[in-house]
Amino acid sequence: MAEISEHLELRAGPLAVDLAPHIGGSVAGFRIDGIDVMRPLSDANRQAGNVLGVASFPMIPFANRIGGNAFTFEGQRYGFAANNPPEIYHVHGTAWHRPWTAEQLAPGQAVLTLEVADPSSYSYRAEQRFTLTESALELATRVTNTSERRMPFGFGHHPWFDRDADTTVEFGATSFHLNEPEGMIGQRVSLPPEVSFNTAAPLPIHWRCSDYGGWDGKATLRFPGRGAGITMRGDAPYRHVMFYADPALNVFCVEPQTNASGAFNRPDGFGDPEDGVIVLEPGESAEGTLRFEPFRI
Repeated sequence: MAEISEHLELRAGPLAVDLAPHIGGSVAGFRIDGIDVMRPLSDANRQAGNVLGVASFPMIPFANRIGGNAFTFEGQRYGFAANNPPEIYHVHGTAWHRPWTAEQLAPGQAVLTLEVADPSSYSYRAEQRFTLTESALELATRVTNTSERRMPFGFGHHPWFDRDADTTVEFGATSFHLNEPEGMIGQRVSLPPEVSFNTAAPLPIHWRCSDYGGWDGKATLRFPGRGAGITMRGDAPYRHVMFYADPALNVFCVEPQTNASGAFNRPDGFGDPEDGVIVLEPGESAEGTLRFEPFRI
């Protein structure tokens, strides 16, 4: 099939997915029976190429922030520029600000690819394979280390959801990371019941930007006023969920990811398997699959 650079649509029964490859390899919209289950990309944000306005974007080659805009791995220091002003830190990796190449393989299937070559930090090939059926969108992500040295990797997806007054969130987790200054995520503790979503709960009335570890691989969001909801499922590599909700905003985020936020700056130097960092040899790949299942209420 021919390459597609700007926009493509996937359709299967009641489900519809719009992709925006040129805006960070992003999902632009996701609907069931015409009802949005992710925050859709507006015409203005599409024209501006604003990746922060999409429905969901990939986080590669790591998820969330790099403290001090640098980390040291196996004796070598890697530096990064801040990439999300006014934030002072590099966040979500390098894939979400780049145009991806896309091919539509079938009415319900597409593959997006990205090649990044940066000898000073990360060289990698990323692939997102989207398969839409009448019941779900399956997203398989594969990342290959194309550099000449071992490197630490992680990946995830960053969905945005409209914040309704009757929204509820439910996902199983066992641990919680305390917040540190300047938006960083720090020490892991046992999950306090006051911040748990192990049973369905409304969105918090206070600001929250937190990493939940020991994710059980399932998160369900319900929007009763819209008559719809969505369940997200992640396979074994996806061990963390980043939850962001600001009551001053009309959106919130539930972000499945393989690595804990801040994992690349831990004092133990990548030694904690719970942090989910994946070290890849040159030419080696890592992959994981997310499944998004919209439903009617």
